[in-house]
Amino acid sequence: MRSTIVGLGLCFMATTSACTTVRQLRDPASLSPDGKAVRTRSEDALDYSVAIFIQAPPSVVWAVMTDAPAFLRWNSTLVKLEGVIAKDQKIELVSKVAPDRTFNLKISELDPPKHMVWEDGNGMFLGVRHFTLFEKDGGTVLAMSETYSGFFLESAEEEMPDFTQNFETFAADAKREAERRAAAAP
Repeated sequence: MRSTIVGLGLCFMATTSACTTVRQLRDPASLSPDGKAVRTRSEDALDYSVAIFIQAPPSVVWAVMTDAPAFLRWNSTLVKLEGVIAKDQKIELVSKVAPDRTFNLKISELDPPKHMVWEDGNGMFLGVRHFTLFEKDGGTVLAMSETYSGFFLESAEEEMPDFTQNFETFAADAKREAERRAAAAP
């Protein structure tokens, strides 16, 4: 099952389908928790998604996902992350796949320990990253997706790297850190 969450952004020609912004293309519950990233392209959006099973409770995984000062220690996909991961706060992120660009992301949703959303952009070009946690078999499934959409998606897509490996590395790093923290807990 695929779910598409769509919103209308501000565009030059609000009546065209190119003005559609998509906040999430894939239902996180539909992702296989195997740590393998999937790239999905629809008419209105581009999405990268990954899910991984972590042998740790959701509270531990959530602590890893929201501990901004520790991100660089465990997350090998980043060059920089500054700020506080809290609702309506902004963080600055520099990824190894785009080391010359700083992403200024807003934490738009925070529902501990289940769901968090980071986003950047508007109807012209929007990127929305979802982190969703599910309890499963005494552990947690961490599902992460990033959906790009908007008027400039097609031209931006030509310049974008393939994030598949980056998402798989992030998932493996998060799993390793959460399981390390869970094992160290009394």
